Amino acid sequence: MKFIRLTACLLFLLSLSLHAEVKSIRESMEALVKEGSLSGSVTLLYHEGKIVSAEAVGFQDLETKTPMAKDSLFWIASMTKPITALAVMMIQDEGMLSIDDPVMKHLPEFNGQMLIKDKTAEQTVLVKPARPITIKDLLTHTSGLVSNSPLDGDALDVLNLKEAVITYATSPLQFEPGSKWSYCNPGINTLGRIVEVVSGEEYAKFLEKRLFKPLGMRETTFWPSKKELSRLASSYKPTADGKGLEPTTIRYLTPPFSNKKRAPLAAGGLFSTADDLLKLYVMVLNGGEADGKRYISEKSLQLMTANQTGDLKAGFTDGMGMGLGFQVVREPVGITATLSPGTFGHGGAHGTQGWIDPVKKTIYIMLIQRAGLKNGDASPMRQAFQDAAAATIAKP
Repeated sequence: MKFIRLTACLLFLLSLSLHAEVKSIRESMEALVKEGSLSGSVTLLYHEGKIVSAEAVGFQDLETKTPMAKDSLFWIASMTKPITALAVMMIQDEGMLSIDDPVMKHLPEFNGQMLIKDKTAEQTVLVKPARPITIKDLLTHTSGLVSNSPLDGDALDVLNLKEAVITYATSPLQFEPGSKWSYCNPGINTLGRIVEVVSGEEYAKFLEKRLFKPLGMRETTFWPSKKELSRLASSYKPTADGKGLEPTTIRYLTPPFSNKKRAPLAAGGLFSTADDLLKLYVMVLNGGEADGKRYISEKSLQLMTANQTGDLKAGFTDGMGMGLGFQVVREPVGITATLSPGTFGHGGAHGTQGWIDPVKKTIYIMLIQRAGLKNGDASPMRQAFQDAAAATIAKP
């Protein structure tokens, strides 16, 4: 018994020692800025009902030396996807659709969609798929839709949702629905169009009315105002020699970003702040409620945050599964080693990350604007933030 207690004591002391060696969140992010791999960041760590860390480090703009601020605005890119999924599930809660519905039930343009059986330089052989795609297939990236509209250029916000979805529907499926996981922006944009058709409200207006305004997310938008754009963190990519950073554009969006003629991309068009995202994630962590108002049923949230893709290889790092709009940690390993099984969230194209650990009751938000990462979900920035966050919440 004494041996067991001594061993436990030694392990505890070793744990404290290891945590002592890990830099604080601020120090960790500042080190990345100092080495030239990051211009700046805003991080927020929420644990057991309170904010335990909120840091802004580095620069919002390197050229003007504008410091990063806690209310700096970021393009959150694909972190938009779970928000779109929330809208779909809210509509299901109201009995207006089922995620098991064939997409063509709500969007007739998908009726008769074909599947590529064989493709060579000389010919493409099309066949009827075993079954039509469902809303659930769109939510889980298992639909087989094309990876982009045949009319898309670099920017993805030129066609409105209705126009873009027609081009997806008239393109053949790339694989049998449900047979594999393949990340699909058109699938999520199609969900945005379904929200419009079923609710009778424009997709962006639905989000504003049903989520952003009641939650107090005043700076979450597809079209930041000129005043808000003055707080937009500039995007950077590595220089050719890899020794520094240089400005880059958000190539998926057409400037000026305040122009409301741009389509609201359901797959990745939102801009937001750390404080706004926290309001949304706290509601989700609290089972769909905030300040006495229910936004989504607990049953729907359970479906969204549980692995829905079985043993299919999903996500961009090892040990991941796919829920409905959210990626889900099936087995914590590598970049997710400090997270609990069942942690769910999403990243964005320029390295932003937002994750919710329901076991530890912890929310991790990291906002950066760093293009050119080999894998945003496995970036050194995310690793540094999560390691420091783990040490922070482990402190007695």
